[in-house]
Amino acid sequence: MSADLRKRYPHIWLSVSATTRSPRPGELDGVHYHFMDAEDFAAAVKAGEFLEWAVVHGKNCYGTLRRPVEEKLAAGEQVVLEIDLQGARQVRAAMPEARFVFLAPPSWDELVRRLVGRGTEGPEERERRLDTARVELAAADEFDHVIVNDDVERATDELVRVIEGRDG
Repeated sequence: MSADLRKRYPHIWLSVSATTRSPRPGELDGVHYHFMDAEDFAAAVKAGEFLEWAVVHGKNCYGTLRRPVEEKLAAGEQVVLEIDLQGARQVRAAMPEARFVFLAPPSWDELVRRLVGRGTEGPEERERRLDTARVELAAADEFDHVIVNDDVERATDELVRVIEGRDG
């Protein structure tokens, strides 16, 4: 969905998260993620450089760098953060005026099919991700909006309506 958002709605800025995980094939630093080693990530956390951050799936750190988000907001731009439940809770505490959208799979079976179909995680990592997904799905009511990602273009259009305040 993020690729569709970038392609069809370039006026909306999609934050690039930082992570300590290794790049997957085809991922580029600064485009898909800011890839950092654990020491640099920890130093950035200590320096207060993250708007939100968390250890995800019990393994790697992910976070949103504060400065680019604040600069875009100060310039009046629309900003989207693609973050997990832990991050959303931190951002809600820091920016309660933000709108929070939960992107849900059409069904549990479809979520599993998509994860397995990616082929980028082994069985242990898949189980860890599915455990995380169970927790996150149970918290969907904490969000202002829930969008079912059953069709990428339709879900992207719905997200943009929410961002632009045209969601009713």
